[in-house]
Amino acid sequence: MDYFINLLDLLKLEREEDRNQYRKLTETTSITERRANGMTWYPVAIRGSELGRGDYLTVELERTTHQEIPHQFRFGMPAVLFSNHDPKNDRAEGTISHQSGNRLKLTLRVDELPDWSRDGKLGVELLFDDNSYDEMEQALKTASTLSRKSDHRLINILTGEQSPTFRSEVAELSLPQLNPSQVAAVDKIRSANELAIVHGPPGTGKTTTIVQAIKALIRQANQKVLVVAPSNTAVDLLSERLHDQGLNVLRVGNPARVSERLMALTLDHKVNEHPYMKEAKKLKKQANEFRNMAHKYKRQFGKAEREQRKALFDEAHRIMKDVANSEQYVIDDLIARAQVITATLVGANHHTVRNLTYHTVVIDEAGQALEPACWIPILKAQKVVLAGDHCQLPPTIKSPEAARRGLSETLLEKCIAMHPEAVSLLDEQYRMHEHIMGYSSEVFYEKKLKAHASVARHTLFDGDTSLVFVDTAGCGFDEKLDGTSSTNPDEAALLVKHLTQLVADLSTYYKPQDFPTIAVISPYKQQIAILKEQIANTPELQPYSHVISVNTIDSFQGQERDIVYISMVRSNADGDIGFLADIRRMNVAMTRARKKLVIVGDSATLAGLPFYADFIAYAEALDTYQSAWEWL
Repeated sequence: MDYFINLLDLLKLEREEDRNQYRKLTETTSITERRANGMTWYPVAIRGSELGRGDYLTVELERTTHQEIPHQFRFGMPAVLFSNHDPKNDRAEGTISHQSGNRLKLTLRVDELPDWSRDGKLGVELLFDDNSYDEMEQALKTASTLSRKSDHRLINILTGEQSPTFRSEVAELSLPQLNPSQVAAVDKIRSANELAIVHGPPGTGKTTTIVQAIKALIRQANQKVLVVAPSNTAVDLLSERLHDQGLNVLRVGNPARVSERLMALTLDHKVNEHPYMKEAKKLKKQANEFRNMAHKYKRQFGKAEREQRKALFDEAHRIMKDVANSEQYVIDDLIARAQVITATLVGANHHTVRNLTYHTVVIDEAGQALEPACWIPILKAQKVVLAGDHCQLPPTIKSPEAARRGLSETLLEKCIAMHPEAVSLLDEQYRMHEHIMGYSSEVFYEKKLKAHASVARHTLFDGDTSLVFVDTAGCGFDEKLDGTSSTNPDEAALLVKHLTQLVADLSTYYKPQDFPTIAVISPYKQQIAILKEQIANTPELQPYSHVISVNTIDSFQGQERDIVYISMVRSNADGDIGFLADIRRMNVAMTRARKKLVIVGDSATLAGLPFYADFIAYAEALDTYQSAWEWL
């Protein structure tokens, strides 16, 4: 089917671009730069090793310095242990089998540690992740084959060949904790035979709705549900919420947030705690002892020692086979009892659950999910629930050509356009003052969004305005280019001045311990660096540093604060606004604030785009437009 052949072509472009970027990064940068990019931990220390599945050796590594640097190491990713004495030759490749905090376990494709690993200067570095691409490619090929069999309704519906069907009768369900649009979404999910879509704008309680729907599905059919999302963080949130509702949740893979509660839901933890594993642990210990004894015989010894060494290794192997059988029995038992399995999109194919099928698969944050990755879980189910918001940030795509040719369009967007009868819009939000919500509702949600009474009029103090546009036009605040990122130091200074004044005003209403939370965000990374520095050097703001966070818009998707400042940065004579033209990113930015949103920007540069011209008119209509001159 052309549909999947086209997707395979786009995925190929994306893989090539991703690989080129990876190669460029690893071949042309120093170890310090790679460490700063989160691709390398250096130095690391070996904290232990043990035999794992299939007689492979698993080593536990800890990064001993630079622990504050964010990193990209995740469960299931390929990585290499290397020695900086000779990084070209002294290297052992493997897969990350566990990652939490500053420790990770790397399963190597060897049965003993190489000699160079004892000489120090060790590091671990991510390899290019071909595995995820292989899984996506395989899923698309399988879907393509199945789509030729005319009886595969789900695939035909998702590709637009057929329409979804719904049961006319579903038993009434009492859900007093949900609002009418949330109840309607749960009913739609229950009545759908193949496809239901939950469109959840910011603050509308999408997660709450999905959790109740999953509970209802399990009660209705008593069948396993697979719940997936593109990011570990989203999977974690759902896993905890489902567990809180009393469901038996099995989290496959490693959580991003390392909390005790989440760890208790993971397959690793449940396997370890299982009563059958006591005996297996003893055996494992024995096997490791035999292996350590074998290592005492050096390879260049005589025939008798060689035979003794081989006998010890053979015995360790034999014991590990028994351990593997026990483990498999335990895993099968845990899976059989689970009501919900949660994983990332690619994690749905983890070897422990690869061959499972489900009645329903729920894909959360589907607006950020790459379509090829969605097909991995979809092929395991009869029915799909997509939940997300295609008016917020799309998935990150490395190849501009693949994005241009359609890879940036998600399955969620396509299905909303093709099957409006499957869509439920959650129309009541519990986050923002109605003035903050108003513009977003008008532009993105056909004015259908309404603010719940508890938030509609909430402000920081009586008489405060909830929305402000501070216009820097005519102030001569020209943007500068810093590497590849735009900056505007003058605008940053004005924003910090405005913020300092607001904090001073608020300090008469609030004590530091119950002070409103504040986010300062911008689309540009370098501007964030400038803002962080200026805020750190403003003495009046220091007592409130615990409530102020500064970061890019993209890292704030899904979060909220009482007060949000946005630094727009762009200010030039040509009206060039660069990627501010991506209005979905601005939708995310503008909808993070609960009680006050302050946008600082140059109307002369921004107003070239109708989206911004209309927003400035919206602020003027509310009488919340200020000129920067008032602050200079």
